[in-house]
Amino acid sequence: MIDLLSTSNILVHIPVGSGGYDLSYIEAIGTICGLLCIYLASIEKTINYLFGLLNVSLFAIIFFQINLYASLMLQVFFFIANIYGWYAWTRVKEGTQEVELKTRWMSAPKLITTIIICAVFIGLLTVYIDPVFKVLTDIVVNGLNAVGFNITMPELEPDAYPFWDSTMMVLSIVAQILMTRKYVENWIIWVIINLISIVIFSLQGVYAMAIEYAILTFIALNGVKMWQKSAKENGSKPLSSINS
Repeated sequence: MIDLLSTSNILVHIPVGSGGYDLSYIEAIGTICGLLCIYLASIEKTINYLFGLLNVSLFAIIFFQINLYASLMLQVFFFIANIYGWYAWTRVKEGTQEVELKTRWMSAPKLITTIIICAVFIGLLTVYIDPVFKVLTDIVVNGLNAVGFNITMPELEPDAYPFWDSTMMVLSIVAQILMTRKYVENWIIWVIINLISIVIFSLQGVYAMAIEYAILTFIALNGVKMWQKSAKENGSKPLSSINS
């Protein structure tokens, strides 16, 4: 099992980019779970959260092995968000008026508030991204060492794309939260995140991940279509339709 979870346990060599790309078993399994999670979420299947939990758990192990501790911390957030989303999607209290969460569009106040929050946090993180990730890395490394691990504090290089990296991180958190509440806008945000990811990963020479996010873009576009239809059936309309 330990060997299976190692990034050095290579499943296949993919001839892309300079020197190709060695795809490990754990990355392959984690990626498949991630794709299944997004696809099942796009058709509103609650079991998507099971694959989401597997995906973030495996990716957390990967990030731990390659010393990306801030990314590991983000997976912890996604793990908690997946558990909450599973609960929120299936919560129905017997003997009360509370019903199952329905797919819908955001109201104008919520949408405006979300846009402002995103803009503020993207701006702040762009300026302070390096010290923020240093603090997150210190927290994770010291926490792991406190429970028996022996990890050397890594030397962090300055972020290559602070604005775009900050944008992807903030929007990913917001999109995940909106998905747990079944707001259609979450898929629009995922499309934006995936398009940015394709460009950044291509510039960094990580072509396999760029291809993965291209696939995720099409799944997210399908999510927009499917959830828009579902929201319409629930009597919810986008703001442009309401105002027209």
